[in-house]
Amino acid sequence: MKNLNLTTKLLMLISFFIFATAAAQQSPGYTLYSIKNSTTTQLIDTNSVVYHTWTHTGDPTCYSSYLMPGGYLWRSVTNPSPTFMGGPISGQVQKIDYAGTLLWDFVYSTTTYVTHHDICPMPNGNVLLIAYELKSAAEVAAAGCSAFSGIMWPDKIIEVQPTGATTGTIVWEWHAWDHLVQNTNASAANYQTSIVNHPELLNINYGAQKDWLHMNGVNYNPILDQVTFTSHNLNELYVIDHSTSTAEAASHTGGNSGKGGDILYRWGNPAAYGATGTTIFNVVHDAHWVPEGSPNAGSLVGYNNKGISGTASCVDVFTPPVSGYNYSLTLGSAYTPSTYSFRQASGGLNTNEGGSQQLPNGNTLLSMGVSGYLKEFSPTGTLLWSKTLTGGCAKAFRYTDCYINNAAPATPTISAAGNILTSSAATTYQWYLNGALISGATNQTYNATVSGIYVVRTTDINGCVKVYSDGFNFSFVTGVSENNLADGIIIYPNPTNGIVTIDASILVGINYEVHIFDLVGKLVSTEKNVSSIDLSAYENGVYIIKITSETGGSVSKRISLIK
Repeated sequence: MKNLNLTTKLLMLISFFIFATAAAQQSPGYTLYSIKNSTTTQLIDTNSVVYHTWTHTGDPTCYSSYLMPGGYLWRSVTNPSPTFMGGPISGQVQKIDYAGTLLWDFVYSTTTYVTHHDICPMPNGNVLLIAYELKSAAEVAAAGCSAFSGIMWPDKIIEVQPTGATTGTIVWEWHAWDHLVQNTNASAANYQTSIVNHPELLNINYGAQKDWLHMNGVNYNPILDQVTFTSHNLNELYVIDHSTSTAEAASHTGGNSGKGGDILYRWGNPAAYGATGTTIFNVVHDAHWVPEGSPNAGSLVGYNNKGISGTASCVDVFTPPVSGYNYSLTLGSAYTPSTYSFRQASGGLNTNEGGSQQLPNGNTLLSMGVSGYLKEFSPTGTLLWSKTLTGGCAKAFRYTDCYINNAAPATPTISAAGNILTSSAATTYQWYLNGALISGATNQTYNATVSGIYVVRTTDINGCVKVYSDGFNFSFVTGVSENNLADGIIIYPNPTNGIVTIDASILVGINYEVHIFDLVGKLVSTEKNVSSIDLSAYENGVYIIKITSETGGSVSKRISLIK
């Protein structure tokens, strides 16, 4: 028995060393990078040997470059603005094929707006762009800004669909200016007495200056249909709903989340919304989700320029409290988690810019912005590869040969016959419900047993390019009746001093709307799929809360507000 135990232990030790050795290897593929203000983009192999080069005519690369399946290069281009100064001002974006042919050359720059920093090519062929927009001193004052006077450059995000060689249509847009709050000017429409109770809005008096937010990273999640971005000046990472229309994005209702264009989640600096908690980010860049196929998939990431100290940069990974298409929060407190779950030190200081990529084998690829280094670390922090550049590089990415040489297949579509959902034909399938993977749902068809928004992921014949369908809003009739609703839904406390909890567990998996009416029947608020509502902004009195299920049936309950 002793010999058997010794043999077993020896085999385990050998297995550990084999695993550790295998893990401490570079992730295969080719690294894409562009030196800022240069006219070349390169792919290099893991030995730093040049594999492919694009030589650009005209203006240089501004900030970031990306490859889409099939070797299509997207890059932000420097096109100076007559109004907006500072960096990195872009104003232009290009799409180029693998052979170097310019396919699309789009300028978005006037005296009142200009793109800057990052771009995000999307699976549908469109591209997300960050842009400044000009607000006059009068507009700033009217928005209740008391901490700063003068013109301001708040940010917006636009989605552009290429329509010609140099033209594009804006098919979706979101403006930070539509989601402001302040507690200094009671006559302004965005006035609230409590900032901390409105983390879905941006406090215009926090860090107010001309270049207020200074967005610098943008990324898209096709499973959740959400967008994340980072603010250099506010030291936060944000998530917003992309499933909205442009009109809904300017409001506080609509979309999968039911919250329109309001901020769904924010992290890194609780003080920015009046909450108590540790400030994690100290100059942050490069908001993105860890993609499927990599460890910690679904986590959020930010490049923390002075995260360790004033002389040491890092990358921080953290897991947001996802709840369907929303994020859990105890109102009045900071969003969780309280700190990062994984931190990769960069081995030096990069004072500005920078990005990272979380690779399938658990490695981290770092681009150290203005410092001019590319580095790859193992999961345990061992430096596996580095390259010194002759200039700055805000972002770099590792792509496999299969990804580079295979165009994306057609975006899958979902159809329904009764309760059976069917994907268009593909090589592999994976189904999701309300943003969560359905374990074992890997066939072309899926028998849906609950209502919700379904997405299917498929791959090409080589299995190296993932594509996702649009969300399919499916209703499953469960037989929930009016009487069931009346008995099953609990609303408390009653009376309330503001926060009301809605226990609608009887409707799990079913979409529902919450309508709030005053006693004369005036609709004062509408929410969707929420577990709590905040009445603290309303006058004392009696209100009617009506909950309506998408499968039929509704219930109304009275509640007294006494503050």
